[in-house]
Amino acid sequence: MSSFVRSLLLVAAASRGLAQFVAPPTSLKEVIGHAGVPVRYKEVPAGTCELDPNVKSYSGYADVGEDEHIFWWFFESRNQDPSEAPLTVWINGGPGSSSMIGLFEELGPCRVDYFGKVYNNPYSWSNVSNLLFIDQPTQVGFSYSKPVNAWYSDGNIITVPGATCPDYAPAGSCGTYSYPNLTLTANSTTNAAPNFWKTLQGFMGAFPKYSRNGFHFATESYGGHYGPVFNAYIEEQNAKHIPGAKEIQLESVLIGNGWYDPILQYQAYYNFTVYPGNTYDYAPFNASIESMFYNNLYGPGNCLDRLKDCKATGLNHICSSADSFCANLVESVYDNVLGRDEYDMRELVPDPFPYGFYNEYLNSAELQAAIGAFTNFSTFSDAVGRAFDGTGDDSREMGTIEDIRYLISKNVTVAIYAGDADYNCNWLGNEAVAEEVAAPGFSKAGYADIVTSDNVTHGQVKQSGKFSFTRIYESGHEVPFYQPLAALEYFERVIKGQDIRTGKQVVDLDYLTEGTKKSTYRQGNGTMQWEVLPANTTYDVNTNKPGGPWQQQSVLMKKSFKARLGRRGR
Repeated sequence: MSSFVRSLLLVAAASRGLAQFVAPPTSLKEVIGHAGVPVRYKEVPAGTCELDPNVKSYSGYADVGEDEHIFWWFFESRNQDPSEAPLTVWINGGPGSSSMIGLFEELGPCRVDYFGKVYNNPYSWSNVSNLLFIDQPTQVGFSYSKPVNAWYSDGNIITVPGATCPDYAPAGSCGTYSYPNLTLTANSTTNAAPNFWKTLQGFMGAFPKYSRNGFHFATESYGGHYGPVFNAYIEEQNAKHIPGAKEIQLESVLIGNGWYDPILQYQAYYNFTVYPGNTYDYAPFNASIESMFYNNLYGPGNCLDRLKDCKATGLNHICSSADSFCANLVESVYDNVLGRDEYDMRELVPDPFPYGFYNEYLNSAELQAAIGAFTNFSTFSDAVGRAFDGTGDDSREMGTIEDIRYLISKNVTVAIYAGDADYNCNWLGNEAVAEEVAAPGFSKAGYADIVTSDNVTHGQVKQSGKFSFTRIYESGHEVPFYQPLAALEYFERVIKGQDIRTGKQVVDLDYLTEGTKKSTYRQGNGTMQWEVLPANTTYDVNTNKPGGPWQQQSVLMKKSFKARLGRRGR
């Protein structure tokens, strides 16, 4: 995992802080949530993200253990009484990536433009649900173990005495960070589940009025691990009837471009690039690279055999070795050869989409005071990445498919979706996972066009009862950025228990979509880009192509950058 991460571009000053130390907040309200979990929080001033002064926002920490403090940011639903609205939690993947990615790049109430100005997202999922974003596990994003003043260099946090940045520290590297002790964070998906549950217990106890009407879970990328395992854990905790804990009424689980089963999905890298190929009519490799790719994947003792050894033995060093081999000699061939964004094959790197300008905003003293932050913001936690590396979690299936089956058996809606321009967790691999789940009736269902309010076909769905797989056209890894209207309507249909194709009927166990057994639509390469785009380019969600430059609204010009992310980092 780590070698792949090291290949990503990093602008240290952008993703790691603005040479500032963070003053600890003094005005956080302290309460005890369910299950005895302490919670500290404050109301976030209007305009910090949500621009409507009538819609409240809160941020804070669940103190899930000694020196383990998990950050959350909550937004009331916009278009209904928030005390009657459902509650949806969103987490990003990595492992080690902040959920501020989802908030500011995808489905939250606001975004930040090229000039550093906050603007409204009219397609926020808070239009139809209360939203809770959680930075997990500890040390991700604004979550922290122990705040330390330090400077940052090549994955290392070097503490400094006092609150003065030494002259030998590179410009922009000093800040207040989370002390990177690997014992103060999770090192596997299963190991992370209890603190996620504790965070929910803390929040729901602190804010019972927002936790009354059903709970929905949404995630993407490494969320293909997190989603099934975390929610199976929630159901198991419910069954224990723990005194003082809330039984969480789980209703739906949504997972976008997920990473579930490495044995299936490493093979899908070959399927997506070589045979049968992607639907953008782009064959990326010459014959020699195709041959190397095949051998690295299927040759004796190579990637697939190593993944099977990991599955058979369960040993950390076997799984970690498999992870490193497959990441560098299979997955990363794409990056090394093509110079294309593996989160959106249509674009060359550096790719200005989705917009990353919020990183600098989150490292401003004003924002950190507004949300009660104890540390500077980091898009990706090196400590968490290393911890998961050590157990080879990425190369393990972790029981994700069996957990999805378990959730279905508990009458939970499970909705898997994938943007079809993503290589990293591509739709062919996600489709293979959906078929492996083998939900009742799914083999009899067919692909049907999705009908949305703009009368544009944005994708197809294959649905059987409360289980579905959806392919979204002309979308990279972060579907709500590329197809915001379709993503919002999709989300609303899922949480309301409606059919995904039309949103006009409540599904029952006998519901089946009718259509072809495979999704055969081909876009061709009309939206493929052949030149690197300027950093100030906008994305046109109507044409699915780059738009014009940002229109200057301020004399303050801010640089674009790509922050470092985990393997399934968004």
